[in-house]
Amino acid sequence: MRIPPAPVRPFALAGAVPLLLLAAAGTAQAGSGDFQYVDQRDRIARVATPDGCQEARGGGARGVINNTPATATLYAEPGCRGSAVAVLRPGAGGQITPRFASVRFEITATAQRP
Repeated sequence: MRIPPAPVRPFALAGAVPLLLLAAAGTAQAGSGDFQYVDQRDRIARVATPDGCQEARGGGARGVINNTPATATLYAEPGCRGSAVAVLRPGAGGQITPRFASVRFEITATAQRP
């Protein structure tokens, strides 16, 4: 008796693909301090020096991962203007809707008692 092969199912959500790409890229090439995103052409873009306001080359469109020590605030407009689309703490990531055009990195220090 022959058992027919199970049907191959595509991903339930098309949005899962960018996050999987980032996860694979993160383990393959990301060092500590990288901010990565999938641009509008499904290419992985990287900000190696997270400082101040940075433009999203290729238009940040999908998955984002913040492996920096800074909080990343994503803006819909270039130059970190307009309303914030999302705020990602260090180590956070996920889908960004709508897309973002720029990101501002801010490191917040915690005060310590003397």
